[in-house]
Amino acid sequence: MSNLPYGPPVKISPLIKFGRWSFLATGILYGAFHQNRLSKKEAKLREIEAKEKVIRDEKLRKEKALAAAAEIKALEEMVATKK
Repeated sequence: MSNLPYGPPVKISPLIKFGRWSFLATGILYGAFHQNRLSKKEAKLREIEAKEKVIRDEKLRKEKALAAAAEIKALEEMVATKK
């Protein structure tokens, strides 16, 4: 212990130790409470997004089908005009 750069360790007051542990426990409880609250909120948002995704996917499928049909029609017209 004689090689310590600032001398021997100092005893920390029990009041300071208690305060540190109290703040640590309070922080953990605070974090757990808010994590639980935010998890419930996010679960509700995921449900809403899942419902909207079905509608959005159906709309995209229809748009792709229309675009494919328009492209085929344009290609057929292009081939027909060359003959």
